Amino acid sequence: MRGGLSHPGPGDPCDLTQSIITRDEPWKGMATDTEHHPIFSVIRERQSVRNYADRKVPDDSIRKVIAAGIQAPTALGLQPWQFVVVRDRDLMRKASDYCKPILVEKIEEEPRNPGTDIFLAALRDPEYSIFYNAPVLILVLGAREVVSSVIDCALCAENMLLAAWALGLGSCWVGSAALIEQNPDLLAALKVPDDHQIVAPLIFGYPAPLTPKLERREPRITWVP
Repeated sequence: MRGGLSHPGPGDPCDLTQSIITRDEPWKGMATDTEHHPIFSVIRERQSVRNYADRKVPDDSIRKVIAAGIQAPTALGLQPWQFVVVRDRDLMRKASDYCKPILVEKIEEEPRNPGTDIFLAALRDPEYSIFYNAPVLILVLGAREVVSSVIDCALCAENMLLAAWALGLGSCWVGSAALIEQNPDLLAALKVPDDHQIVAPLIFGYPAPLTPKLERREPRITWVP
């Protein structure tokens, strides 16, 4: 195991493909020990990865990640998602180079903080890619005609990020890549149909050494008796 990542197989307690809930008595398989149950471990340990090893992600792993995504909740069962899997590094570089100056212009209009200055410096670096040199970009697309499309596809994307971690893959939601929507030529090259919009640009790959995960603050909870 490295940085909380593992590669579960059949019979492994971290193999999330093995259902523990039965249809007749679903409550019997539901988790009560959140400290050691695999799904809670994946949720706690998952982090955004912005540094990737030069290693190919197998097609089978990508299919498993997408298969997990489509199990997400979807309003009225409409399942408005569609997926574009991009391995073309040159195309990803073109998309990144298009987005970077737009991001610089937008960020310069906002109040500055230390994190903003670091990001601006990176965006001005010709070698910097908003996709962090990840080997795979998956665009989660939502049908424009479906009102709940953005919410449904966001839920789908979160499933994909969790599934990737369970498979030993790192991932990151690169929200700034949605700027691709403004470039018809890039949309055509990425084979995004006119009746769909980019909801979640997700990158995947095997992580290089991980940085510590940011500690989460205690949630603010209001109980209504």
